[in-house]
Amino acid sequence: EEFQFLQTQYHSLKLECEKLATEKTEIQRHYVMTISLPCSVPLSLQTEIAKRLNVICAQLIPFLSQEHQQQVVQAMERAKQVTMGELNASIGVRGLPPLPPTQQLQAQHLAQHAAQGLPMGPHPSGLPHPGLALGGSSGLLALSGALGAQLAAKDERAHLEAVAAAAAAADHHRGRSSLHPRPPATFLLTTHCVPPHPALGLRNPLAVQGTYPPGPFSLPPPGVNGELAGAAGYGAASLHLVSQQMNGSAAAAAGYGRSPVVGYESPHPHMRVPGLPASLQAAASGKPAYSFHVSADGQMQPVPFPPDALLGPGIPRHARQIHTLSHGEVVCAVTISTSTRHVYTGGKGCVKVWDISQPGSKSPMAQLDCLNRDNYIRSCKLLPDGRTLIVGGEASTLSIWDLATPTPRIKAELTSSAPACYALAISPDNKVCFSCCSDGNIVVWDLHNQTLVRQFQGHTDGASCIDISNDGTKLWTGGLDNTVRCWDLREGRQLQQHDFTSQIFSLGYCPTGEWLAVGMESSNVEVLHVSKPDKYQLHLHESCVLSLKFAYCGKWFVSTGKDNLLNAWRTPYGSSIFQSKESSSVLSCDISPDDQFIVTGSGDKKATVYEVIY
Repeated sequence: EEFQFLQTQYHSLKLECEKLATEKTEIQRHYVMTISLPCSVPLSLQTEIAKRLNVICAQLIPFLSQEHQQQVVQAMERAKQVTMGELNASIGVRGLPPLPPTQQLQAQHLAQHAAQGLPMGPHPSGLPHPGLALGGSSGLLALSGALGAQLAAKDERAHLEAVAAAAAAADHHRGRSSLHPRPPATFLLTTHCVPPHPALGLRNPLAVQGTYPPGPFSLPPPGVNGELAGAAGYGAASLHLVSQQMNGSAAAAAGYGRSPVVGYESPHPHMRVPGLPASLQAAASGKPAYSFHVSADGQMQPVPFPPDALLGPGIPRHARQIHTLSHGEVVCAVTISTSTRHVYTGGKGCVKVWDISQPGSKSPMAQLDCLNRDNYIRSCKLLPDGRTLIVGGEASTLSIWDLATPTPRIKAELTSSAPACYALAISPDNKVCFSCCSDGNIVVWDLHNQTLVRQFQGHTDGASCIDISNDGTKLWTGGLDNTVRCWDLREGRQLQQHDFTSQIFSLGYCPTGEWLAVGMESSNVEVLHVSKPDKYQLHLHESCVLSLKFAYCGKWFVSTGKDNLLNAWRTPYGSSIFQSKESSSVLSCDISPDDQFIVTGSGDKKATVYEVIY
């Protein structure tokens, strides 16, 4: 009787296995057929195929042991490097025909781009490459084989039951999955950068509609709000986040300095697989490995993330939106107080003060009128005692505000020869302020005496961003001249210079280690070691990286961009911790000193406060 029971069970499991194998083969056939179809096939069909594979993978991984989860992660990484030859061989083994020669060439083109980590340009037809929706050419096809191999290593009965349950859940999910539409087109602000010219001055052509070339602190088209998701949910330390391929066009524009002007709406929808963790979203968008180690001789290799990349102490799981602060103008600067009670948002002409200590709808508790109504605040820095705020923007004057009085008032003004200030930094002892000027100079101010004490000269175009080392001995600045420079504050001279092929829009120095993160106009984030030639290059943003800030613990940092994204990264190698899609460009960000809150300022005239969840 026991033998007959086991035999019946065996036949039942065998039938289940054959059923799942048939389903897998069918999905593979759909996958191959989709590659072979002309580019006129709707993206929704292509994306659905990729979704099905991704959902099945996501359902399977939690049922594996920790050891096998790690093996699957490695297998998924290897799958992204599969060549077309290996793909055709794999298809042949399963009795499927190889791709036609013309489609092999097209798919080979996609595979080469994926392997090199390069963005995929538009197809001659004007449509996006099918590979963008298929999950990186052959990578997804290899995933099913990799998962199958891992499942065989454990108790067959338990895993087959788990697979059957996962398949049923996947079928249910397929019926619910859909693409998220993008809201109607809206106009918003962007900033165009041209070399300094005395005749231009600072103009704010906000009423001009049209398309303009990208520049520093540019604002992109609005997108769709996305969920925040941690990548640690399935122990998938080196899986990828979704990344949206966004196209843009530019027309010539003349006569405008570095001031916000009107942009345009991109027509491409933001695609996201509902319910899928952020760690597994990348395959659906066709994005290959996003973090690369670049050696001293320029060799570029994908980074194998360590097991504790997303699970170590002090590493957030995700972040939750808790407040929306409706400033009323584009928010180019934000900062949060040490007490985490007050948030300061800088927009056109003024800084608004918000009390976020209580839940509920928010109205500003004060407004500090700093500049002319048409000029934008570009940076505001709060001294740790919360009693002094320093504000700079599209004016030659910095204003120092006394916040300790019942009504905030200006207690001093600092005037330089430069027509604008793009960024500010305060020394660790709070005695000195550094101002990044539009003429490329870095002005050093004595806050006690309100006097200019020194200028660092070197940038040949505007100095756009700045940070200072924790010991107060080194200053790091980035510029629109494509350079990052390090200055010795004791000797008053330049120590290092890093040359890039892109303008530098943002940077941050790690408080606890010798790492400098740099945000580029080109969409890259680069993490440099301050004393070694190698670095990391991160590729999740799809447009200009407008702001960047390290957590005070030094273990992670955030960057924001013209692509509406807030990305949180692990220091230094850049595994993606979580990601938020806002409704417009994210121009500015700050992290509270206790690493519990993130504040962002955006192009849709609001600031957002996030609570960091550990």
